[in-house]
Amino acid sequence: MSLDLEVVTCQLHCSLPLSSFQDSTFVLFLTQNIPTPLPLSYRINSTFPHVTPYVIFATSLYLFYTTHKLLRQKHFPPPPEASSMAKSPESEHPIKAYGYAARDTSGVLSPLTFSRRATGDKDVRFKVLYCGICHSDLHFVKNEWGVTTYPVIPGHELVGVVTEVGSKVEKFKVGDKVGVGCLVGSCGSCQSCANDLENYCPKQILTYGFPYHDGTRTYGGYSDHMVADEHFVLSWPENLPLDSGAPLLCAGITTYSPLKHFGLDKPGMKVGVVGLGGLGHVAVKFAKAFGAEVTVFSTTPAKKQEALEGLKADHFIVSKDPEQMKSAASSLDGIIDTVSATHPIAPLLSVLKPDGKLVLVGAPEKPLELAAFSLIAGRKIIAGSAIGGLKETQEMLDFAAKHGVTADIELIPIDYVNTAMDRILKSDVRYRFVIDVANSLKAP
Repeated sequence: MSLDLEVVTCQLHCSLPLSSFQDSTFVLFLTQNIPTPLPLSYRINSTFPHVTPYVIFATSLYLFYTTHKLLRQKHFPPPPEASSMAKSPESEHPIKAYGYAARDTSGVLSPLTFSRRATGDKDVRFKVLYCGICHSDLHFVKNEWGVTTYPVIPGHELVGVVTEVGSKVEKFKVGDKVGVGCLVGSCGSCQSCANDLENYCPKQILTYGFPYHDGTRTYGGYSDHMVADEHFVLSWPENLPLDSGAPLLCAGITTYSPLKHFGLDKPGMKVGVVGLGGLGHVAVKFAKAFGAEVTVFSTTPAKKQEALEGLKADHFIVSKDPEQMKSAASSLDGIIDTVSATHPIAPLLSVLKPDGKLVLVGAPEKPLELAAFSLIAGRKIIAGSAIGGLKETQEMLDFAAKHGVTADIELIPIDYVNTAMDRILKSDVRYRFVIDVANSLKAP
């Protein structure tokens, strides 16, 4: 529905200033004599011929606001009060569940009894064994992106064992090992969904903190069990470790997908990885598994040994050293940039070959700054990538199992989660925390 609103006008002659009493009288006259509902156009001519320009401006804004408010009330009535609609997390579904939730912007997580839906015809229910901690969990529990509704139970790197399946489930049975990543729903009918790119569906449903199809809110993997539509459940390869494999459901697919999509998965390709953290170390492992020659870029010289000896990267460059950057000029086919902090982009473009690709998977808060010529000279590309669809995520897990790609993790009990969040904020983890849910989360 669209409304053609005319600007409310006040045609008044203003030649002499009024006292504050006269100004107030004028405004009082308007508020008492404007008809309700207010006509779309309201014209005042000469009732008060000496009103100050300031009062004219203020009154015009008042009239426009009042008109807009009245029309919204008429055509877009507010929904019923949330308090009359919403149920508590514990009572909105029939199946009792238990987890760790943040209740406010402090982000502090503590035990919460909540509920999950009954197993539907196409649903898979599983006991959560492990759940990775992603940096985005920290952003979300503190509402740093402005979209969090509390209470929120984070976690989108879940692995476990199936305990129940719906009558129409075809791919899973009780006892199967499974995983759920960042998505638990999508529209199923858009072009992205048709192309197995549910991650780009405009109606995608994230694993926690988002409205589900039934209107209730999703809860993540810092919990004892999970239920999801089988389309969004992944089969866990038998020889892929559950604990160190869990972060692949986010960090793994986030780096695997751009390597594949942008053609950086061919043996002999020269690939750069910017940042050696939770995403970066997995990007190095996948690029090496594809047969690429890998260069790690970091602002921290102390990470050289980790990169070359621990992760078997081929080269290490301190990105803030102009001489080292110059030595790598025009040498790479592509770069996976995993850094979420604001950092210069132009120096990275300089190390790309013509037609090279710089792919962003980290999300700095501030807009990028670069000169157009740094792209034009060499026909270079800056692109972005976000996780992957379900088909590609399954492909990634199978590839990881075949080539021995896992995350480097620190396994923790769930009551350590707040300390872990503080350490993530300080980059004090090598490289991902994983919660041992099954052995540490105890229901009351």
